Amino acid sequence: MRVGPHTLDGRNLFLIAGPCVLENADVPRVIAQRVKAACAELSIPYIFKASFDKANRTSGKSFRGPGIDEGLRQLEAIGKEFGVPVLADVHLPDHCEPAAQAIDVLQIPAFLCRQTDLLEAAANAAVKYGKTVNVKKGQFLAPWDMAQVVSKMNAFGADGRVMLTERGASFGYNNLVSDMRSIPIMQRTGCPVVFDATHSVQLPGGAGDKSGGQREFAPVLARAAVAAGADGIFAETHPEPDKALSDGPNMIPLSELPGVLKTLQSIFHTVRVA
Repeated sequence: MRVGPHTLDGRNLFLIAGPCVLENADVPRVIAQRVKAACAELSIPYIFKASFDKANRTSGKSFRGPGIDEGLRQLEAIGKEFGVPVLADVHLPDHCEPAAQAIDVLQIPAFLCRQTDLLEAAANAAVKYGKTVNVKKGQFLAPWDMAQVVSKMNAFGADGRVMLTERGASFGYNNLVSDMRSIPIMQRTGCPVVFDATHSVQLPGGAGDKSGGQREFAPVLARAAVAAGADGIFAETHPEPDKALSDGPNMIPLSELPGVLKTLQSIFHTVRVA
């Protein structure tokens, strides 16, 4: 699978990382620059991520982002400035065409992973513009259920343009649990499988009017996922997570990310060689 300049063929661990949402013009650029440098040192293919609209916030008063027009302009500019492929969520079928013209990977949020019209629009846009679709497994689905999602995407012509992401399953109220069996199970579809280390430690709605999180466990689960055979890691990061406008409690601090990546790269090569 090609994503921008990268070939994702299972030979190298790849990273999808960035802030949860586009907060302003400066923070995303700082993150892109520093994460790209850390990945370059380790020969890790890097895909920048950020959302232009967080449509699924706990509270209607929460910050959502700049919106699709300004957001895609910013994301396209970041991709060009730093020479990295870019990923962002799409929530509506109408988002897919303009997004595919500006970015490299259209991401289907977990809670929308069975929305056929959205999947079809994303697949059509990906095929038309030579882009990729990342579908996050819903917190309400078993890993084998994602075979039906892939079947839909293939029927829409997106065969070979789809990756899947595990992000935990609902476990009681305001909690998620990660089943590492889901990684090899979803790999049976033939798609690259990514593990979302930071959303897997989210506590959805756990802080009342916003989500909580346990960021200290994100590197732990990332190590387990790579050991289980994950092709890539998804991680949200921020220079000051406690000041982030979305998902700060589950973010990996930007200063800690290079060390985390070094460990993950070592595990990846140990597992793949073995």
